[in-house]
Amino acid sequence: MQASPWTYNLDMLRPTEAPLIQPNAQNLYQVSEEDLPLSCPMPQMTLWNSHPRVYLPIEATGWAKCPYCGAEYALQK
Repeated sequence: MQASPWTYNLDMLRPTEAPLIQPNAQNLYQVSEEDLPLSCPMPQMTLWNSHPRVYLPIEATGWAKCPYCGAEYALQK
């Protein structure tokens, strides 16, 4: 049986070997300066069941809330 031209290996699409974070699973996410610029969902989150990506201004206050899902982010310094 010949492979479909529409199939692909999802593992090859992952930018890192770290496990993906489930989006919208927590109310508060601790983020670091390495995560800036901050977006929700974050790049490490699975995207298939999430909302459109939105960038959140967290640098000035150290806290941000996503307008779509209500997830809160706290910047660790």
